[in-house]
Order: sequence, then C-alpha cells, then structure tokens
Amino acid sequence: MRDVNRNGILIVIIMGTTMAGIDSSIVNISLPVMSKQFNSTLSEIEWVITVYMLSFSVLMPLTNWLKNRVGFFNLYIGAISLFTIGSLLCALSTNLPSLLTGRVIQALGGGAMAPTSMAIISYIFPARVRGAILGWWGLGNLVGPALGPTLGGVLTQQFGWPSIFLINLPIGIITVWLGFKYLGVLRNQPKVKLPFDISGFTALTIFLVCLQYGVARAEVLGLSSPEILATLAVSLVALVAFVWIDSRKSVPIIDLHLFSNYSFVSCILVTISRAAALYGGLFLMPFLLQDQMGFSEGISGLLILPNSIFMAALMPFAGKWSDKHGSREISMLGIALLAVSMYLFAILDKGSNIWVVLIAMTVRGFGMGFLLAPLNAATLSAVRPSEVTMASSVSTLMQQVGGAIGIAVLAIITQNAFNRHVLEGATSVKAHHLALKEGFYISLVILVVTLVPAWFLPRRNVVRKDTEAHIDT
Repeated sequence: MRDVNRNGILIVIIMGTTMAGIDSSIVNISLPVMSKQFNSTLSEIEWVITVYMLSFSVLMPLTNWLKNRVGFFNLYIGAISLFTIGSLLCALSTNLPSLLTGRVIQALGGGAMAPTSMAIISYIFPARVRGAILGWWGLGNLVGPALGPTLGGVLTQQFGWPSIFLINLPIGIITVWLGFKYLGVLRNQPKVKLPFDISGFTALTIFLVCLQYGVARAEVLGLSSPEILATLAVSLVALVAFVWIDSRKSVPIIDLHLFSNYSFVSCILVTISRAAALYGGLFLMPFLLQDQMGFSEGISGLLILPNSIFMAALMPFAGKWSDKHGSREISMLGIALLAVSMYLFAILDKGSNIWVVLIAMTVRGFGMGFLLAPLNAATLSAVRPSEVTMASSVSTLMQQVGGAIGIAVLAIITQNAFNRHVLEGATSVKAHHLALKEGFYISLVILVVTLVPAWFLPRRNVVRKDTEAHIDT
C-alpha cells in the first residue's frame, strides 16, 4: 500500500508512548507537595504511584486479546483518549481518593499503549527496517520516564502539581487528531473474535490486586497481621489457579509457553529485579533531595536532568553494541553502575556538595543507558515476531509489578527504620534521613543480586525468522 505515511504513523505512536512514559515518573517529584496538601502519610501518598502501576498491570494482559478483537486503530485511539480524560480528572482532584480515581483511569489507557505500539510496528513496517524503527520508538518510550522527574519538578514549582497532569491534555488531543490522520490504514486490519479468557483474567487480576494490597498494607499492619497473611494467601492461591487455568486454555490471556523460553525468562527476571530497585529508589529520591537536602521541587527536577541526558545519549550506542556483541556484558555493566549510584545516594546528606548529587545522577544515567536498550533488544529477539505483542505485554507487566512491589517494600523498610531510630532517640529529621539511607542500600543489594540472572542473558541477540505479515510497500 503506497499511501501509507510510515513517518506519520511512527510520530503518532512515539507521542502516545512517550506521554504515558513521562507520566509514569513525573509524579514522583511532586509527592512531597501532594502529601502536605492532602495531609497524607508516606504510606498513603505512595498509592498515587502504586495504584497507577497496579491498574497499568491489570490491563496489560488484555492488550493482545483487545488488538485482535477491536483492531489496532480503535485500541490505540481509545487508549490515548482514556489517558487524556484520566489526566484531566487528576488535575481537578481535591482530595487523595479523587486523585487515585483519576490515576486508575489514566493507567487503563496508558497500559495498552506500549504493547499496541509494538504490534503496530510489526504490522506496518517490513522486517528489513523494523530494528531501526524499534530503536527510535524505544528511545522515545524510555526517555519519557527519564524526563518525567525534571519536567515534574519545574512544573510543580512554577504552576503547582495539577500542571503535571494538565500538560497531557493538549498532547493527548493532538495525538488523537494525528491518529485519525495517519492511522486510518489500520482500520483495514482483519479483526479476530477470539474467546475471552474470563477465568484466567479473573484469577490473574485477583493475584495482582491482592499481592499489591497485601504488601502495601503490611507497612501499617505488619507482615504477621491476620489480614495481611490472608490477603497474601489469597494472592498465592489465585496465582496457582491462574497457572492451572491458562496452561489448559487454547486461547489464554497470557501464553505461558513463553516461560519455557530460557532466554526470555532470563530477560524477565532481570526486568523484575531491576524495576523493583529503580522504582523504589526513584520513590525515595524526592524525599532525600527536598526534605533532607533542602532543594526546591524545581531544583530537584533539574538535578535529575543528567540522568536523562546521559541515558538518552547512550541508548543508541548501547543498542548497536548489543546487536554486534550481545546484551549480556553491557547489561551487567549497566546494573553495576546503577548499584554504584544507589551507594552514592545513600551517602548524601544535608552537607553534601551539589556536585556529588550530579555525579550520582550521571552514574545512574550511564547505568540506565547501558541497560535498557540491550535488555529490550534481548527480550524481543528471544521470541518469534508473532509473539511480540504478548511478550511485550508480559515484559511490561513484570516491570510494573516489580516496580510496585519495590516501592511498597522500600516504604515498609523505611517506615520501620524511621520508627526504630526514633525509639533509639534520634530526632525526626535524623531518623528520616537514616531510614532513607537504609532504603537506598536495600536497592543496591537488589541490583547486585540482579547480576545473577543477567549473567544468563544470551551472549548474542538471535534474529529469528520473521513470518508475521506486514503492510507491503
């Protein structure tokens, strides 16, 4: 089809996924401000992030079924529209419950964007250019979360926290308009009315919700609480039920055969542990920079900028390196650098020179730049083209679950450490600082442990034979 504007299609999917990516991290820097305005505790305000990640995760398994059922065009335009509406509701929130409601609606739209974009690329672009296209899309998709804290800090300081959500409105409207202009060719995509795996989806949803709720509430009630033990038990039973159900379904919500792929499983293990450490560390960072070191929201955001710059600069290099030499060594280097950055954050205090902060951010940027593109390349090369949408959904799902658990676990650890140091006689400010320090050390340990599954990443990214149909020129 010669009337396909592939550049226009690429711009549309980059805009959508970048917008969703920015919103996954833009909120972090504004949490202290929101906490004060809503008079919320650390364990309460963390739900602004956690509920987004959890809702994001719940929708993720549906993406493959939805794209077959309603088609790429309707799914992508619907996702962008829902995300934009959710952003408006977040900006208009007057209390924490209304903000959490808006975040759920946001996430239901955002959760479909990345897997759908991957599927659109596979459908539109021929195999001979698909690697380059995925590289450009991946750069926009991953730079979004990196730019989020900087953008969030500047907007919050200058215009208040609602502005971090209002900025999505014009972007979302323009993206929808461009979608109608350039994605029309996707209306011709054949739709397949596959049966919906309601039992598998229900079991998976119960598992995800109970797991996250149990871990988050354990901070308040304690891990030995009957309520927490019962919730985690239900989560475990739901997981076992899900595996039993979907292993017997001809059209499962998640194809469990992917987990028989040794290379894919190695990538997923690295994704989970990396997300737990990084999301948890990112959750703690604004409290260190603002509450302990006294930086404003805007300055805090600017201090994170080196992380974004070096990550964006290194990703194309890291991607080319992994194409030639494989993902294992460069991914392990990235993980090691991220561990070093966590140590540097742990030793920061009120008297630390601003250059030490910038060095820590730079090391973190190098680590992320070396890790993210090679890990994504290894994940996609580990599966067949027909499995790309499902594999992308599973990878993103595991990233969100790992991140949500990381945030909850670090919140529990820091809250318990704070209480312990207060009982030992430390002032509230000193106890808070010591608790944050312990949180960063835990993130360091998680990253060091991540080196183990990273060692089993494939030495070479195998290019599998492409048999999936696409739109020919």
